[in-house]
Amino acid sequence: MQARDDDWTSYMAIRAAWLSFVGGRTQGEIASQLGVSPAKVHRLIAHAQREGYVKFQVDGRPMECLKLEKELSHHFDLTNCIVAPDLGGGDDESALRAVAVSAAQFLSGLLSGTSVKRLGVGMGRTLTAAVEALPKVSRTDLEIMSICGSLTRTLAANPYDIVQKMQERTGGIGYYLPVPYFAENQDERAMFLTQRSVQDLMERARQSDAFLIGIGSVENEGHLVQRGMITKTEQEGLLSGGAVCDLMGRFLTIDGELAPDPLGDCAVGLHFEEVRGRRLIALVGGESKVDATLAALRTGVITDLVTDETLARALSARVGSQLAQSA
Repeated sequence: MQARDDDWTSYMAIRAAWLSFVGGRTQGEIASQLGVSPAKVHRLIAHAQREGYVKFQVDGRPMECLKLEKELSHHFDLTNCIVAPDLGGGDDESALRAVAVSAAQFLSGLLSGTSVKRLGVGMGRTLTAAVEALPKVSRTDLEIMSICGSLTRTLAANPYDIVQKMQERTGGIGYYLPVPYFAENQDERAMFLTQRSVQDLMERARQSDAFLIGIGSVENEGHLVQRGMITKTEQEGLLSGGAVCDLMGRFLTIDGELAPDPLGDCAVGLHFEEVRGRRLIALVGGESKVDATLAALRTGVITDLVTDETLARALSARVGSQLAQSA
């Protein structure tokens, strides 16, 4: 019965979407034609968009964004740099939406062919938003591999793990790494790594054709703090040691060097050095992430960057001042 109800909802959602986006009808007109309320029409159209029945995109980016892309690509030796236009919200949430849409378009193109058969994925808010904006593509041959521990320290599922969401969007096969993002100590980490299943999953993840990651910060608004992945004491230790960035569970100073803190040695997952020279796509948004992004880019491991205009401007200003000081 549930399946039949779902089929009927999808049928109505598709018909409502055609009437709205192709027919140009108002919600009141659609409600009258379908014999439902305007509120129901609104929900049906939202359902059609959420399920990927409606696909739309804005081709091209403003000249200012293209200039920033060229500048950042040259300075950080990036293969691709995409700068999403400023939406005018003046906050990180607006930046997140802009990056999510641009990243979804980029990922749709990446996955439309078959060159990427195995995709290693990290986790985070930006990645989650991007996958939620990704239109459905049929890639039943795609393997989606978690490259970091999929659990919190309490062994709860991390809500920003994107394996299942990617699986739903592509029809591919998802593989979780069933361990915490951080172990309690190095002995516990070593114990996790002795498990044959963990070894096998990490080895398969290493062989991914491309990797998709976020760039985290250690500030209060960062994912690690917000989700309780690290304690307040650990955060204070990281900050006092000069850490500004979480890159695949390892902490970096503003110079792109590993911060002198033992927490990074407790990360259960691939180290960014293990994927150096491979295709590493990073998604990041919001001017508050400027230090974290600069640190990550300075490692030289990132090949593709999708970011927003406000953050790109802040990076450009840092790069410009650096060049002026060295001149």
